Amino acid sequence: MIVERLDHVNIITDRLEETARFYAELLDLEARDGPPPMKPDQVQWMHDASGQAILHLNAMDFPRLYDRDVAPGAETGAIHHVALRCGDFDCVKQRLDARSADYQINDVPSIGLKQIFTTDPNNVLLELNFFTG
Repeated sequence: MIVERLDHVNIITDRLEETARFYAELLDLEARDGPPPMKPDQVQWMHDASGQAILHLNAMDFPRLYDRDVAPGAETGAIHHVALRCGDFDCVKQRLDARSADYQINDVPSIGLKQIFTTDPNNVLLELNFFTG
């Protein structure tokens, strides 16, 4: 199986502190800073009880590797991408190549992560995460 589970949802907001507080208060999620070099005033990750960061909250001015227009507050407009934890990076890359799909690869060695960004047929941005080790 390629997809192992949904990894997280990324929300772009112009009210970072308020949004983090909302999720903390409503759902008992814990706000933590994202990994370096992310800045706490631009990024807050909301963790569930098991320690999994299930929501990534990003301020409007946070640089995005795969950038596109977002409209905070619009219906679903603040949802930037859907992330899936996956296995077998080489297999997924080969399948994208076979489809002549457009994609972008990102490497985050500080947390042992390789990523593939691509879109589905509906232009939904997918972040496919492959953790090593």
